[in-house]
Amino acid sequence: MPKRNKSFLRDHSLSIVFLGAFFLFWAGQSFVGHHHDNDERKAHGQPPVTYAQYVTSSDFLEATFENWESEFFQMGALVILAAFLRQRGSGESQDPDKDKHEEDGDLKPIPGAPWAVLRGGWVLKVYSHSLSLALFGLFLICFVLHAFSSAAASNEEARLHGQPEVTVLRHAASSTFWFESLQNWQSEFLSVGALVLLSVWLREKGSPESKPVNAPHSKTGK
Repeated sequence: MPKRNKSFLRDHSLSIVFLGAFFLFWAGQSFVGHHHDNDERKAHGQPPVTYAQYVTSSDFLEATFENWESEFFQMGALVILAAFLRQRGSGESQDPDKDKHEEDGDLKPIPGAPWAVLRGGWVLKVYSHSLSLALFGLFLICFVLHAFSSAAASNEEARLHGQPEVTVLRHAASSTFWFESLQNWQSEFLSVGALVLLSVWLREKGSPESKPVNAPHSKTGK
């Protein structure tokens, strides 16, 4: 393999593996979900659907956006809250003893800084919060798509039972929709909270998500 290709794979291996795993597991979800859906249809005396019909169905889309929504909410909340809140000893927190003015140093232009830093003004102001804006933007998009696909799935089931259909807004105010959302949100915040606390006492050599192995438990930040 050419040296240039080796360098690219090494430099981007983390994102390649994570995105590869994402597509692999998403494909697995679709194949298993297709079989499960047809098993349910068979049990109710309904005709099976093709794989293409399933992956464009409200059931599959609802399950997908329901999970994506919670992931972006979790990460957006972590990015925002970590800017204001502290956990002494955690590798995921800023040092409580750090001077607030030290944090403003990253707004100063340096060689190789992003163009927004060099531009300054409102562009820099927006850019300095661009990560949280992007994550919460993706959360809102997935939240809306979850609401629409969940309402469609609910109405499809209502038609099968001869019940009246509901609007997206009415469905979004239902206990069914919020049960779908909250059951994922609570698990995401549990996992982040566990990481924040466990990183106080536990280590993973070589990982930027961990403090150095020899770091005191009281050391905060990476």
